[in-house]
Amino acid sequence: MRNVRVEVAYDGSLFYGWQRQDGFESVQEAIESAVQELTGDAVTVHGAGRTDTGVHALRQVAHFHTDSALDDDRLRHALNAHLTQGVVLRRLETCREDFHSRFDACGKRYLYVTLTTRFRPAIGQAYTHWVHDPLDHAAVLDAAARFVGKHDFTAFTTSGSSVKTSVRTIQGLKLLARRESFAFVVQGDGFLYNMVRRIAGTLIDVGRGRLDPQAVTRALETGERDRTGPTAPACGLYLVRALYSEPMFPGRDAGPRGVPGLFQY
Repeated sequence: MRNVRVEVAYDGSLFYGWQRQDGFESVQEAIESAVQELTGDAVTVHGAGRTDTGVHALRQVAHFHTDSALDDDRLRHALNAHLTQGVVLRRLETCREDFHSRFDACGKRYLYVTLTTRFRPAIGQAYTHWVHDPLDHAAVLDAAARFVGKHDFTAFTTSGSSVKTSVRTIQGLKLLARRESFAFVVQGDGFLYNMVRRIAGTLIDVGRGRLDPQAVTRALETGERDRTGPTAPACGLYLVRALYSEPMFPGRDAGPRGVPGLFQY
């Protein structure tokens, strides 16, 4: 039996999150079902992160064990033929036996996309967060810089979290501004539950003038959640990639990158 890791893209609007749950279609279950239909193996697919309902992924990483004799390329094509709409295995490779997609990850990169058009978009509402107000990009840039570094992010997660520590390191937060769209890419060594969406909601409220950029510093220092913006909707959030210290998936497949019509990541 060999250990196989895959790079997965999926449309979060079609699933109730990554994690398997009875009575609801999940990405994890979709891949497990495809493997079983193809090989007869009842496998558990482990993902690098458990994205919520409505959250998309461009390069999620997962792994599973299989007895299939198909080589990597044939196995990828065969599994994609069995997968349901909205999820694709971009790449697949046999890896070391002890590789674990979650525990070996050393960080993640996320993207959050907001449209700032005057009217609600007619197409693509499941893939971007729409706000009517124009945003003050200078104020957002000021606020964004305050997140970078090692901080206690208690104020930017859901109350009642059971994690041992709320301290995380944000290695970078890059803004991507266009005339009718605003987005940011954030990379860190780990993220708390709803942390990126709370950061997004805070940056948007700063851009609207509802919060001062100093509010970010105060929230990080005090841990008080009422000093932050709201949790932004899941539709604008993308897991761009999970990060690892070892090289993975040599070469690149041809294909579109980023969110069409907005920017490249």
